[in-house]
Amino acid sequence: MAKVAKSSIADIGEVITAMVTPFDEGLNLDLEACGRLIEYLIENGSDGVLLSGTTGESPTLSDEEKLSLFRFAKESYGNKTKIIAGTGSNDTKHSIELSKEAEKIGVDCLLLVTPYYNKPTQWGLYKHFEAIAREVSLPIIVYNVPSRTSCNISSKICVELSKIDNIVGVKEASGDLKQISEIVRDSQEGFLVFSGNDGETLPILSVGGYGVISVASHLIGREIKKMISCFKQGRVKEASELHSYWLDLFYSIFITTNPIPVKEALNLKGIKVGSTRPPLYPMDERQSKEFRDILLKYKIISG
Repeated sequence: MAKVAKSSIADIGEVITAMVTPFDEGLNLDLEACGRLIEYLIENGSDGVLLSGTTGESPTLSDEEKLSLFRFAKESYGNKTKIIAGTGSNDTKHSIELSKEAEKIGVDCLLLVTPYYNKPTQWGLYKHFEAIAREVSLPIIVYNVPSRTSCNISSKICVELSKIDNIVGVKEASGDLKQISEIVRDSQEGFLVFSGNDGETLPILSVGGYGVISVASHLIGREIKKMISCFKQGRVKEASELHSYWLDLFYSIFITTNPIPVKEALNLKGIKVGSTRPPLYPMDERQSKEFRDILLKYKIISG
């Protein structure tokens, strides 16, 4: 099967929004609201959208819903932005099947999360991603988020994965700058390291990272894009000032389990995305007040 060159992924952009999944009042998939949200994100600095990631509540989306979401986004907005499909799971066979279906739809890239709960060995992790990559020709970004999965992809295994033609990058949310630095240093040329935590974007850029797969870009996409541009243009002090200014927002959107806060923020802004599906429920009164105070401070919402 023909593979993509790693260099071809660079046009996917530096700011990818890990998009929430809009639901209606009955908590059904709301594609009309999805369209409005994608339009808003395109207009506000996102180079691409990741669908059915953690922020998109992938654990409570059926395969049918995921494929409907991918198809709608690709058909309606594929000429305006990059569409990245979250097709990973803790079942290699299932991940392959869903990835193949997403490829048929024509998405631009796949995001594959580290298998969770069953806690494979490091060699098992390599074989999992290798098996999926062998079955599709799309570019793949692996997603390392040990706080969610209880399983960390070591820098050694990530470097080995970078040698596979169509594994083109990693979304790194381990928070381990030594590990991330080793990946940047030792991986194949053209392999891209994305920050998986908004508050770590600038530190990861400083060790050679490429961009961010972001939650905060729902609210400040242009500002994040500006921070990255400033850093890459050598305006490091300005980038640092932007990072410091937005720091409280970067971390407040994780005041409780993501995507509960960012969905509340969007709804408060008048961008209706509905609630989260159980077992995720709205914030308690104390958290909600604390979060709204942050949104008011940054003028994300008005009083």
